[in-house]
Amino acid sequence: MAEITAGAVKELREKTGAGMMDCKKALAETGGDFAKAEEFLRKKGLASAAKKAGRAATEGAVGSYVHMGGKIGVLVEVNCETDFAARNEAFQTLVKDVAMHIAAAAPQWVRREEVPAEVVAKELEIAKAQMVEQKKPEAIIEKIAQGKVDKFFKETCLLEQPFVKDDKKSVQEMINDQVAKIGENIQVRRFARFVLGEGLEKKTEDYAAEVAKVAGLK
Repeated sequence: MAEITAGAVKELREKTGAGMMDCKKALAETGGDFAKAEEFLRKKGLASAAKKAGRAATEGAVGSYVHMGGKIGVLVEVNCETDFAARNEAFQTLVKDVAMHIAAAAPQWVRREEVPAEVVAKELEIAKAQMVEQKKPEAIIEKIAQGKVDKFFKETCLLEQPFVKDDKKSVQEMINDQVAKIGENIQVRRFARFVLGEGLEKKTEDYAAEVAKVAGLK
């Protein structure tokens, strides 16, 4: 077994935010393989998050983010279990990160369970029609269509979108990492995203194009 050095433990702790003993155990369990140790800790965090998910989260904070000189604004409510955790710097950073992500990625719903049934049915209908048009075998049309609906959820539901600061993780996975660090159930309850002039008739096409460009945050 590879020697577990204090430097390796420190580096893993700085990268993951996990405790020293957890980092040491992760490295020991994975034979000193840093990447596998990081994955080990992440899986542990996911398990921890799952256990906490049923606990009441009635505290928290309403965070905001304004971008591009006031042309895009976001309000988001993120809940945790205690006021103590709500005032924690890590929690406050999480709330800001979620608000910034919403500004950048423009989700329509928090989670897939909130998507109206008629919207899901329409997406499924469109996907099936596309498969028929492409002459896909009838036996696999349902499976492929459902895959397209899952992709729709990942594009439009906040918790399933790739996190803008690390697209290897979903927003939910990023939150789960923080649940493991903070030690409380954390839930995004609701959000509102505002784009300046959205829904109003524009006087010029240039302004509409500008808003579309801003929405991409490129």
